[in-house]
Amino acid sequence: MIRFFIAFLALIAAPVSAERIKDLGAFAGVRPNQLVGYGIVVGLAGTGDDNLEYTVQSMKGVTSRFGINLPAGINPGLKNAAAVMVTAELPAFAKPGQRIDVTVSAIGKAKSLRGGSLLLVPLQGADGNIYAMAQGSLAVGGLGVEGADGSKLTVNVPSSGRIPDGATVERAVETGFATAEDLRFNLAKADFTTAENVSEAINKRFGAGTARPLDAVSIAIKAPQGAEVRTALMSEVQNLAVVAAEPAAKVIVNARTGTVVINSAVRVGPAAVTHGRLTVRIDEAPRVSQPAPFSNGQTAVEQRSNVQVEEQANPMFMLDPGPKLADIVKAVNGIGASPADLVAILEALKEAGALKAELIVL
Repeated sequence: MIRFFIAFLALIAAPVSAERIKDLGAFAGVRPNQLVGYGIVVGLAGTGDDNLEYTVQSMKGVTSRFGINLPAGINPGLKNAAAVMVTAELPAFAKPGQRIDVTVSAIGKAKSLRGGSLLLVPLQGADGNIYAMAQGSLAVGGLGVEGADGSKLTVNVPSSGRIPDGATVERAVETGFATAEDLRFNLAKADFTTAENVSEAINKRFGAGTARPLDAVSIAIKAPQGAEVRTALMSEVQNLAVVAAEPAAKVIVNARTGTVVINSAVRVGPAAVTHGRLTVRIDEAPRVSQPAPFSNGQTAVEQRSNVQVEEQANPMFMLDPGPKLADIVKAVNGIGASPADLVAILEALKEAGALKAELIVL
């Protein structure tokens, strides 16, 4: 399995190339916002919530808006309706009238939302304001059926579905990028070197003093007021090429799957390593003892166990100071180590102070 990683890791060790600034982060304020709402799905084929109290209460609220008041104390069986939560993501700069997708998920006993229609639901942001209205027929990828004898068959998740273009934006989110004192570009991963390189690339294109790094994440960019001018400036900045800094040396180990990924910055100090395997094998060969005829004896089973212990001797190998990634993989492959063995070797090298990298176990 480790040999599989040689080609993969060789790609990681390739020389660093220039990247677009837009691939390294995003401008402050230019981000999506999460919306959520509570609603009712109707038109189900007997797979709804039935008599859940909050579903009945919600349905009474819906019908009351149309002048229909259900008598007190009467709880209709709502097998064709289900209470749901509706979620959506409002893109940056979304304008009133634009449409966005919504996800609808059952919160009660509904077995399936297939064939249902969502009644009009207001979608709120974290500030409590309504930003969109959702309604429409659900597209459900799952399937759930149940027989009279209690047997069930479920494919995927029938209690959740989507409505493509199911919500209409009613309110725009003010980003403030056109009136802010300066533009802020935030890196996706904090790195002082990358922040400095981005600033240098912007200053080289627009003049000294245009950009300055504030910390390992944010770069402040001077820009004239006005949405039109700043939009053009942001477009040019996003497409500038910059060399990102080499990442910190890390070894990532997934203990559940045995996956080990080593990036190109990892170095190992001088160390001698040996790794042996101890195999214990137990073979059970019971023997049946049959008594002679008319001897009044009883048939007995005699247990026979054969225990063998085999230790595989592996020669010690030497890691020279500062070997590269390919040298480490080649040395480990030379002793035939499995992914689990590799983890043990890396942990020992880290403990000995010879592994110059951060060891992360997932």
